[in-house]
Amino acid sequence: MKRRTLLGGMSALSLAACTHTPPTSTQAPAAAATPRRASALAHRLARQLDRGINFGNMLDAPTEGAWGVRVEESFLDLVGQRGFTSAVRLPVRWSNRASADVAARIDPAFFRRVDHVVDTLLARGCTVLLNMHHYRQLDGDKLDPGEAAVDPAVVQPRFLAMWDQIAQRYADRGEQLIFEPYNEPHGQLEPHWNRLLSEVVARIRLSNPGRVLMVGPTMWNNALRLGDLRLPDDENLIATVHHYEPFDFTHQGAEWHEPRLPLGLDCCDARQVGRIVAPLELARQWREQQGYPVVVGEFGAYGKAPAEARRRYLMAMRREMEQRQLPWMYWELAAGFGVYDPAARSFRPEVFEPLFRR
Repeated sequence: MKRRTLLGGMSALSLAACTHTPPTSTQAPAAAATPRRASALAHRLARQLDRGINFGNMLDAPTEGAWGVRVEESFLDLVGQRGFTSAVRLPVRWSNRASADVAARIDPAFFRRVDHVVDTLLARGCTVLLNMHHYRQLDGDKLDPGEAAVDPAVVQPRFLAMWDQIAQRYADRGEQLIFEPYNEPHGQLEPHWNRLLSEVVARIRLSNPGRVLMVGPTMWNNALRLGDLRLPDDENLIATVHHYEPFDFTHQGAEWHEPRLPLGLDCCDARQVGRIVAPLELARQWREQQGYPVVVGEFGAYGKAPAEARRRYLMAMRREMEQRQLPWMYWELAAGFGVYDPAARSFRPEVFEPLFRR
């Protein structure tokens, strides 16, 4: 998961991924715009992302390893083995590896590092979702330790310049590579997101005219904001939402959340199930209205939740997502929410079994 810094009384992030306040309605989000419907390719790749995993807290940290975990070769070897997933979301913090000026030149050594991870996964037959993660100044968030501020005037131009480079570098990769322009837009970015999304999609299309892209709404990809999302007129799009309700259960004991949420909360009573279901139902209804697939790109429970309660939560999440035919990707592989214990070199049964056992 990610840490979050919440504004206006809402809990936010900084080390994993999350949503916050529970939806209060299951009424379908109003359609903000009606572009063409999604292509068969977008639908097929969305299905291929199902039962996927996030390689979180690795390349999205300020520097790789700063958050206690790196992309190890043994992690890459897990993918596609022993009933595990063949779909990987790769969060990447490009902004801290690029020059501070408007050109935002990405460090060649870091590009080579991402090349290795992407190409290794593609060679294994994986579907890979490559994104931009944690560009703190874009959202107006506090910088993480190890980050340097840039001139506010170049923040948004740098976003576009980095995507020019990323898109051009990976333009020759096959259709199994999907781009996600930005993770969880929120804060000061919200009123500008639809415009900036349209701009970045247009820039990516210059070098990748047919590549499938994943896009999400504001408020940390909250399903409540799907109705505000104005999709570009583009058939090769997949929508995404992130879902961490019930938040007091999924984030109990999380060190980055203030105040610290108490430990020992169980799951899942009728009220909690309602908080699980409501955003998923919004996503299903929006998909049916708009004709674009929706993937639950992040969900999970922090490892300090009681193990059996965590198992029940994951069983409920999987059941409700699959009943609505919503492909999903778990947050995350090998850190605080992880399905895999890197010290023991084994999967955590309370996470692996409810999610990945057929």
